[in-house]
Amino acid sequence: MKVTGYAYPWDVLGDDAFVERVQDLGIDEVAVALAYHSARAATPWSAERTSVIARTAALYRPVRAQPWGELVPAVPEWVSQSDSGGDAVRRLNGAGIPAAAWIVLTHNSQLGTQFPQYAVRNSFGESYPWALCPAQPAVREFAATLTAESVAGLDLASVILEACGPLGGVHQHQHEKTDGVWAPAAARLLSICCCDACAENWTGFDAEEVRETLCAEVQRIIATADLSVTEDRLPAKLSDVLLAGRQQSTDALRAAVLAVLEPGTRIVLHGALDPWVTGALPGLTPTAADDAATVVLQNWAPGQGSVDAVKAARQALPEQVAIGSYITAVAASPVPDIESYVTELAEAGAAELHLYHLGLAGPARWSDLHAATAAAHSAP
Repeated sequence: MKVTGYAYPWDVLGDDAFVERVQDLGIDEVAVALAYHSARAATPWSAERTSVIARTAALYRPVRAQPWGELVPAVPEWVSQSDSGGDAVRRLNGAGIPAAAWIVLTHNSQLGTQFPQYAVRNSFGESYPWALCPAQPAVREFAATLTAESVAGLDLASVILEACGPLGGVHQHQHEKTDGVWAPAAARLLSICCCDACAENWTGFDAEEVRETLCAEVQRIIATADLSVTEDRLPAKLSDVLLAGRQQSTDALRAAVLAVLEPGTRIVLHGALDPWVTGALPGLTPTAADDAATVVLQNWAPGQGSVDAVKAARQALPEQVAIGSYITAVAASPVPDIESYVTELAEAGAAELHLYHLGLAGPARWSDLHAATAAAHSAP
């Protein structure tokens, strides 16, 4: 298995030993966050600080005035370098380590707050400021420009696209207080965007009636007092139209992003087999895999469920598309036997290990990174 390790620009630049540690691990590729959402990121290898507070989503390349439309990314004032992302990639290249561009597209709380007309809006009329809606032409233009500016002038082994699709109602937002409140079926319905641009795709249905139907079904599910409900009672034709509209917008977003990249660029797409999934790894459309060399699945939760998901993806996706397993070594509870887990994922059909996170994993978790990398490289 190929191993891609994820890192922030300040991980690469703020630690003289970063490159040496990566070389010791034997990582095949380092994904550098060139456009990323807000975060408080621990820096366990630093002797000068304990964390970096990225107050907003930002572009870690120079933010030039000329190419942008209405939506413009923030300049990351919390890093000292004007081109921290580019400098990190060049440092890795100089050490002989292939670098990938890690680009987060539609997760931007600053822009979603500043421009609520471009944010996902649920059937109750509530805006999700963390989620830019792919149905909005301004959002697709922003994503394309963000991608072009992220990769400009860099020698990159891959371009990794995160949140290349819709984000929904269940996503970390400030101090999140919705965990365990909604059944899966209600959360799915609350993640359907009902903005005017999305409503234009609801052919054959009155937009206001659709919103009312969604609201009523959410309230019905909540009133059951059953948090295990996974199926809703929407008419099948309405569900089909809603999903088709979402997929049309997601395909348009991806097409706009890919159009600015050089032909032959190796594309890695974070995604999920369930077409209704929203978030950082959104549901794949019927044509999504055709545009990617690798599809990366969310396998952070160890166990049979993740292994089965890899098996299902291997059966469902074209043979030439590699399956990547995204696992974490920095969860609150460590993976009990990360080496065996990686081996199981490989046996299920994963050809790539996407390892989170080379900067957040401090000395206490470094042995897990070694074990995971070794298992991946030993896999057939």
